Amino acid sequence: MATVNTYLTFNGNCEAAFDFYKSVFGGEFTYIGRFGEMPASDEYQVPEGDKNKIMHVSLPIGSSVLMGSDTGEHYAASFLQGNNFSVSITADSKDEADKIFKALSQGGQVTLPLDFMFWGDYFGMLVDQFGINWIMSFNEQQNS
Repeated sequence: MATVNTYLTFNGNCEAAFDFYKSVFGGEFTYIGRFGEMPASDEYQVPEGDKNKIMHVSLPIGSSVLMGSDTGEHYAASFLQGNNFSVSITADSKDEADKIFKALSQGGQVTLPLDFMFWGDYFGMLVDQFGINWIMSFNEQQNS
């Protein structure tokens, strides 16, 4: 069965926020990556001002994981504090990811179709018909 965690989005202060959360909850980051570490692509060039921002960070808290990232400059204008979170689902299989993603997207808007990403996850994002942001991922290596 899929697991559900919270994904927070920040406007340039993700690292400071997660350092604070780490001081409160303890533990260590299982991953921290910056936009500047993304592989080069003809479709997207990381703006210089975004290269040191957090692309993704994960902090285990008990049996859950608090995750987060900064907003890139292309999305900064639409950033709204207080509505800057998503529900993140980690599926147990690609089929489960497809099924849940399809069901949640009915009447909503797919913002990033499910596809395999450079970090290895089958990954997609959507806003459901009620305005809730969802992130779907499946990692075959973690489930084998």
